[in-house]
Amino acid sequence: MWKKVGRLFVIKTRFEACLIIYALAVGAMARGTAYLEQYPGIGGQLLMAACSGAVFLAGAKIFDCLRYEQAARAAQAVENQG
Repeated sequence: MWKKVGRLFVIKTRFEACLIIYALAVGAMARGTAYLEQYPGIGGQLLMAACSGAVFLAGAKIFDCLRYEQAARAAQAVENQG
């Protein structure tokens, strides 16, 4: 049963990855706008830029890991066939 629950937290497709990245972006931009209100001026703008930059870095890492895992699964399938 725990394996079934654990599979819910595994990103398997690019579509799922895009949904996760979208959710991260929405949260980061909400936090960024809060920073703009709390810290007016260049400080708030820099913090908002850091929030959006973190989403870009996380998204790139998610896509890279997904590509790596798919390649590993394909290599495993080839190895098991012959």
